[in-house]
Amino acid sequence: MAGTIVFAGILEIELNLNKRARSAWVIDGISIVVVAVVAVLLAMPEKLPLGEWTKILPHVIGSVNTITTLVLLFGLLFIKKGHVELHRYAMTTAFLLGIVFLISYIAYHISNPSSRFAGTGAVKWFYLATLASHVLLSLVVLPLVLRAMFFAVTGDFVRHKRTVKFAYPIWLYVSVTGVIVYALVRQVYAPK
Repeated sequence: MAGTIVFAGILEIELNLNKRARSAWVIDGISIVVVAVVAVLLAMPEKLPLGEWTKILPHVIGSVNTITTLVLLFGLLFIKKGHVELHRYAMTTAFLLGIVFLISYIAYHISNPSSRFAGTGAVKWFYLATLASHVLLSLVVLPLVLRAMFFAVTGDFVRHKRTVKFAYPIWLYVSVTGVIVYALVRQVYAPK
């Protein structure tokens, strides 16, 4: 009897480990596919003629990044105050805004050339450093956010908290620097 209970416990642990490993593979696979698709679409020499409506997408992207920043800050405030349900709504909203961002970003860049920054001197170096850190960390944040969301949805809050320690500050940084890049390219140094 005791042997059966031990065997069942070991089997359950092994099944959970296999499920976690499969989940990690799926999350990593999604992250790699998203990055690869975006890279291929950005590198397309010929842009697709999706229409003039795509010209507003940088403003949509800038707005989405701004709202995401605010929602992320509220999400942190809610969890610090113990409002778990409000935190869950805020973080789910931020995640969904990330999907809107990605769709808008792809739609814009497959139909329009990349914007050139018109500033010069020190502000151009600031812009380039901000843009480089934004792009590099956006590659890192996707699998972290997917893991954090997965752990939250599956109720593995120990791993969720451990992952969020890295995911949250990077996600917030990427969101804030997205707003800065947008403001510099489209507002402060807007093409004439």
